[in-house]
Amino acid sequence: MIFSFSVILMQATANEDAFSQLVRYFNEGGFFMWPVLICVILGLAIFLERLVTLNRADINTRQFILDVKEALTNGGIPAAQELCASTRGPVASVFNAGLLRADEGFEAAEKAIVSYGSIEMSFLERGLVWLSLFIALAPLIGFTGTVIGMVQAFDAIEAAGDISPSIVAGGIKTALLTTLAGLIGAIILQVGYNYCVSKIDRLVVDMEESSIVLIDSIAMMEKSK
Repeated sequence: MIFSFSVILMQATANEDAFSQLVRYFNEGGFFMWPVLICVILGLAIFLERLVTLNRADINTRQFILDVKEALTNGGIPAAQELCASTRGPVASVFNAGLLRADEGFEAAEKAIVSYGSIEMSFLERGLVWLSLFIALAPLIGFTGTVIGMVQAFDAIEAAGDISPSIVAGGIKTALLTTLAGLIGAIILQVGYNYCVSKIDRLVVDMEESSIVLIDSIAMMEKSK
């Protein structure tokens, strides 16, 4: 019991020391650490919003297609529309758009599916352009801070009239901290961006495959009339 408490206390102390060191590095980095931090915070906010939205849009597409086919067989288009309206996600929305135009013919339903599919894609990709912007801005701001820090370091050397190791090392360290922060922030946001893109690609494939199934089902219904 005492040993476990000692281990927990040591871990907490280590975490506190690490946090204090991060704060010290942040303060030493100077003004340009704040724009980098803002880029990371805004990028993470967009990523979390997209993460929640994309996870809510993800459904069991194969099971949903089977349920729609069963509804079409047993209750016709109204039953299938009711099922689509009660199901979340872009696949159900595309299905609903096609079923709403099914009475107007096969071509009208196909056009509705294609048009609404494009709209759903834009909804899925919303905010990613800003996330991509913050991925690019974070290291650029860091590089800018580094360049300015190096200029200030050389100014300090020129004013001192001597290349003192303490002056050179301190100035270069402070200058490189902004680049380090920008690169770490960009790496974190890039991982989130790639996850969102892969999730969107899978949802788009599901929409395309399910749209083909729906169009075939509507065509078979027209032939059976």
